[in-house]
Amino acid sequence: MPADSVNRVVFDERFERLVPAGARVEWLARGAIWAEGPVYVPDEDAVVWSDVRSDRVHHWTAADGDRTLYAPGDFANGHTLDRDGRVLACEHGLRRVARYEADGSRTTIVDRYQGHRLNSPNDLVVASDGAIWFTDPPYGILDDTEGQQAESELGGCFVFRFDRGTGELSVVSDEMEHPNGLAFSPDESALYVSDTSAARVPGGNHHILAFDVVDGSRGLANPRTFVAMEPGFADGLRVDVEGNVWTSAGDGIHVLDADGVELGRILLPEVASNCVFGGRDGRRLFVTATSSLWSVEVGIRGVATPWV
Repeated sequence: MPADSVNRVVFDERFERLVPAGARVEWLARGAIWAEGPVYVPDEDAVVWSDVRSDRVHHWTAADGDRTLYAPGDFANGHTLDRDGRVLACEHGLRRVARYEADGSRTTIVDRYQGHRLNSPNDLVVASDGAIWFTDPPYGILDDTEGQQAESELGGCFVFRFDRGTGELSVVSDEMEHPNGLAFSPDESALYVSDTSAARVPGGNHHILAFDVVDGSRGLANPRTFVAMEPGFADGLRVDVEGNVWTSAGDGIHVLDADGVELGRILLPEVASNCVFGGRDGRRLFVTATSSLWSVEVGIRGVATPWV
């Protein structure tokens, strides 16, 4: 599909370097019901992404275009890479964090907390020590559109940390109604987590919280509101190498500095759900937005996964 110049709004001159005027935006794939969870896979120069409500996982490359990777995909949502460069997925259908293996199979990493089934893991990030941090809102069990309707076995929605070495799963935050997207600051001293309960609960939350990472990178403290999102919700988010936060919103992608000051926006014709930095030079932002996968040329790299 042909590229076009990006449509942007500039609030701060620092944004000019991050998303230069004339940067190209390209429509890569279309036809999804609710596009989500992009991850860039460097070994394949590919993007793996989800169409949650179609119960499919997609695989896009510039050479081959877009194809179905898994159907059904167990209502997969967020994706990231583990220490071996394999894709990890949050699957609403099986209420688990899974790993995509080289032979096409999928392996359960974690699906229970203290003997009880998780709600529906939504998004995840792997820290430099290998621990998997993930959110567990109820979206996959509220009805059958993104999973299977069921009662929560946990009685709440939490942010979890899973230690791959010990197998310990611990709650690191119960501060949010519906924790959703999450990302670390470049030095992993802070964690940003969005709360999107307003999407399902009248008067609910539509903000990002920031936490200090403490206890030897095993816990969180000092929760505070980083930004309240307008329009729409801060769903998925990423951080660049300078600590700026790139978050999805109702009109595209909003970019904020580490103090929560909005620098500018990338405007898209659809509600954005998530984003990820990628490309061979790391300066291509892939965005899932309602029915589509997009890419935007940017002037900065995202926080690199240390082991890739």
